[in-house]
Amino acid sequence: MKSKIRYTEEPLGKLKVIDDFLPPPEELVFKEKNVKVTMSLSKDSIDFFKKEAKKHHTSYQAMIRRLLDLYATHHRKSITNR
Repeated sequence: MKSKIRYTEEPLGKLKVIDDFLPPPEELVFKEKNVKVTMSLSKDSIDFFKKEAKKHHTSYQAMIRRLLDLYATHHRKSITNR
């Protein structure tokens, strides 16, 4: 059995309050519409994403989707700023 933490009334030392930078829960639960596509990618690219996904405990498809989303967002902004 784990030992219980015992709290005391001792001073905690120098504390600093930080701003709340996290988004509210309603901004975390959005679901974007996805469209299934079939495409061929190089084995090297897929191997890279699978290796990175395993390191970060995520899906390689999600990493590729996020990369494409970021690319599209970046270039969409540069097109509208012309």
